[in-house]
Amino acid sequence: MIKELAITEHPVSACVPPNHRVTLRCRAKGSGLLQYQWFQSEDEEVPGATQPDLVITAKKTQVYVCRVNDKHSNCVFSEWVKVKVWQILRADIPLTWQGQPQIVVHPRSVTIKHNEELKLLSIAFGIPPPRYQWYLNGNLLQDQTKETLLIKKADKDHQGTYLCSVSNVLEETWTEPAEVNIEPPNKTTTGRCYATDKVALLIGNLNYSNHPNLIAPMMDVHELANLLQTLNFRVVSLLNTTKEEMTAAIQEYVKLLDKGVYALFYYAGHGYENSGRNYLVPIDAPQPYRRENCISVQRTMQQMQEKHTALNVVLLDTCRKWYNKDCAPSEVKPLVPFGNTVYGYATSEDAEAYEVQDGSRSSGIFTKYLNKHILLEEKVTHVLEQVSEDLGRDPLIIGKQVMEIKHTLNEPRALTDRVCTTGHTVELRERNLNWSRANELPERRVLKFPCGTEVELSFSALFSNMITVFATVKKTGWKTMDCSVSLQSTPVMEDVFSSSDDSTGGMGSLLLSGSDDADCSLRLSGLQKLKRNLILKVDLHYTSMDSRQRMVESKQEDIGKPLVAKCELHKSAKPLERREGKVMAATFQAPPQRATTPLGQPCRPSTRKAENAREHNEPEENDESELLNLAFRSLGQKSTCT
Repeated sequence: MIKELAITEHPVSACVPPNHRVTLRCRAKGSGLLQYQWFQSEDEEVPGATQPDLVITAKKTQVYVCRVNDKHSNCVFSEWVKVKVWQILRADIPLTWQGQPQIVVHPRSVTIKHNEELKLLSIAFGIPPPRYQWYLNGNLLQDQTKETLLIKKADKDHQGTYLCSVSNVLEETWTEPAEVNIEPPNKTTTGRCYATDKVALLIGNLNYSNHPNLIAPMMDVHELANLLQTLNFRVVSLLNTTKEEMTAAIQEYVKLLDKGVYALFYYAGHGYENSGRNYLVPIDAPQPYRRENCISVQRTMQQMQEKHTALNVVLLDTCRKWYNKDCAPSEVKPLVPFGNTVYGYATSEDAEAYEVQDGSRSSGIFTKYLNKHILLEEKVTHVLEQVSEDLGRDPLIIGKQVMEIKHTLNEPRALTDRVCTTGHTVELRERNLNWSRANELPERRVLKFPCGTEVELSFSALFSNMITVFATVKKTGWKTMDCSVSLQSTPVMEDVFSSSDDSTGGMGSLLLSGSDDADCSLRLSGLQKLKRNLILKVDLHYTSMDSRQRMVESKQEDIGKPLVAKCELHKSAKPLERREGKVMAATFQAPPQRATTPLGQPCRPSTRKAENAREHNEPEENDESELLNLAFRSLGQKSTCT
């Protein structure tokens, strides 16, 4: 009698840190000697994986399935499992860990305004993956069962203490409590001052072609953008921009400014100072760089002021080392004394700014304290003074970095001032059109394949020039099974944050998140370089129930020019009056190799100095060896001023 072939034990999914060893088990019963073959990504066999147990070292999130054959050429497939990898370093998993829930990210206490979005995050490892259940003041929240608690419009009923229960079949554990405060809806800010609109441009440069790379600007721009959005700023955030792209982005940004608008410009990356002028270094600046290859901060402020804005704030997390002292400074007219300009420098003249590595998280020290205070309902100069005081007390940079504030502010204006559009609706409508071009995501859509399967495409963005595409199988055809999808783009656009090194500054988990139930995702960065519509190729892999063969069907979907690509920055930049050399072409080639430096041992911090050939006229870096006695933290210079 032939014994029916059947799976008796299916493999179990897992949620683990990088490089964790995971064993997937599959057991079956049937006639004779059974043969096992493991697969990853549908039709891709795992080499040499022909045993009931598959032992892997998890590097990235991956799906697996096991096929079992008997001697009669019958086959059966196990259930699909996902090994999810959260890119969180130093997760402190015990050596004896058996898979019980291990919380590595606890929710943080927040204060938000009435009707604003509330978002709390909890992340845990577990085998099988943990289940989440959120509670408010001890009461179970029925629909809040994911890592992220999300409430679109929070009111006073959502105020209180939040806890999350994290459990699997092995154990239940709880997060630390998070206190959420909701400000009353009628709470106003500083007296009589108000803005007709608030607009911010944030630029972070970290992957340089000819200079040492940085880590912190990515997280700094992301966190500051979120905070400014809570203050009702329209935010455009860009990473890794060339000279032409920065010039064009500033030109487009200035179009959003008008009378009564609060304007904020933030930059994190390499920079220098010459004769009282500050210069920002694009990622394609040659070595050594000159002012012709860089962006003049004073010229940018002049463009902002010419729009008769009510408040202009420039925040620079960059070095101010004196460089090219013999080179003539940019010709910029003195600013008109409108009494509305504020400069917040991360450091003083002829000094460096630092970024700190704390575990897996990197941040500029200036931006770290800026983000701590920026939501305060105080005059903007008073906020910066508190940032300066905190920075001055930081033992890591005492005697190394001192913040500098310059301003002509003659009114008590605050970044928290309310927005009043009365009498400015025409200008507001025009700004809405211009701003939406840089922030509009493609609409969610469903693709129907000939086999009857339906795949949904959805989109999210962490920055204005980075989009993540999610593909989710929503409906399976009646003669298909084991469906999965893969994504490609035309033109091919590199994901500059896909390398395995620690180059995300602690954003690894955010870069991987967005749609928990997605079957496939594709992250595309550098959208400002896009010169034609972006075409997505969606490949559907499935097993035909008739032939038992693996099949592939493909569809192409035109999603236009998403986010900042609509602004066509490669066309917008005006010709420069004086240029030396040739600006690097905006292509879709892979970024240059990163110049990485060790982060030091856990209890022995060290100053990370970039490896870079020096020109004879370049300033020397300071020796920071005296910082070695500070434990658990390590510093890196924001710029080597090369």
